[in-house]
Formats: sequence, structure tokens, C-alpha cells
Amino acid sequence: MENPHIIKAENVGNLTVCLTFSDDTKQMVNVGDFIRRHPHPQYNKYLDPCKFNRFTLENGNIVWGKNWDLIFPIDQLYSGSLA
Repeated sequence: MENPHIIKAENVGNLTVCLTFSDDTKQMVNVGDFIRRHPHPQYNKYLDPCKFNRFTLENGNIVWGKNWDLIFPIDQLYSGSLA
């Protein structure tokens, strides 16, 4: 079986996304909690809901920023727990 990848991402508010994976698994992931626990100038701008909502799906992953400023390991997203 191939490794799951993200096929759909939806902003559900409060800096949280609902991710649907290629095996039909769904996970709610609160990205805002991660950013608050790991403050960094590169990440902090995504606490702004308008900037947060500009994520894209690329190569089966969710990314923020033109140069992938913010990206997470797919296994963490799949488990719903960002380290």
C-alpha cells in the first residue's frame, strides 16, 4: 500500500484544518497551537487568519508560503498531533 497523502484540506476556523487523506482518513489539526508553542518569525505571520487561509496542497502535503515557510511531516498530520 502506498503512503497516504493529503487530497483535501479545509480551514474549519481557529487556525485548524480538516485534512482528508488518500485512504479516506480525516484528521483535525490545530496548527495555531503548534505556532504558539514554537514561536518563530517565519511561522508567527500565520497566526493571522487571512494569511493562514492561504495554504495550498503540494506534493500531497499542506504548505504555507511561496517557499514552504510552514510544512509538517505527513505522519504527524496523519496522526493529528504536531510535535
